[in-house]
Amino acid sequence: MKEGDITAEKRMFAKSIVLTDAFLDMPASARCLYFTLGMLADDDGFVGSPKSVMRQCGASQDDLGILLAKRFVLGFDSGVIVIKHWRINNYLQNDRHHDTTYQEELATLMIDGKGSYTEREKPMYTPCIQDVYADKNSIDKKSIDKSSIEESVADKPPRTRFTPPTVDEVRAYCTEKGYPVDAERFVDYYTSNGWMVGKNKMKDWRAAVRTWAKKDDFRPQKKVTPGMGTVEERQAMHEFKPTEF
Repeated sequence: MKEGDITAEKRMFAKSIVLTDAFLDMPASARCLYFTLGMLADDDGFVGSPKSVMRQCGASQDDLGILLAKRFVLGFDSGVIVIKHWRINNYLQNDRHHDTTYQEELATLMIDGKGSYTEREKPMYTPCIQDVYADKNSIDKKSIDKSSIEESVADKPPRTRFTPPTVDEVRAYCTEKGYPVDAERFVDYYTSNGWMVGKNKMKDWRAAVRTWAKKDDFRPQKKVTPGMGTVEERQAMHEFKPTEF
């Protein structure tokens, strides 16, 4: 084994990290897990199988949760973790350093002013001119469509809501037009069936009155002179000639 490889296997822990109140306030099992992770991490501080390490030192999931919550380690969706203060704890010369295999996870990190790993801020999306133009066109199109709908609705005449007539209204209309329709019977009939004409709701009761008048086969009444009978009867009597025997 080369000397460089032996040196790269050495791991250190900074007193500025492991002797702080934040570190010492953790349970002994969590602290033991931290030291074990630090010993088994690669040269960039990454551990690919933290659960395996937990089994080696008898730690629990809660211990790992404490380290993550207190940010002594950082976790990734892949299950990999990294020692946050790795570069403070350890320094390896370039000729002894082996790059981590977890390059995707490493690319999401940066070194802060204190020398610790921290997550990179995700860049805010700034819409380009083309996107803004496309959005403007979409808004304009929606405005045009909305205007077209409103104009179409405005062009249509407002629908009048049907209001059932009263007996007096029907009687007045029949008197005006000379229809011999029983207004009370007309109103009672359509009230009983919900003002339906066949399977459809009635829209014009006057048209229904006219239909009733046609069904009754309306004909003008004969004029009658009191005590004299009808005009036709008097004419027949005038033309009558007695038969001679």
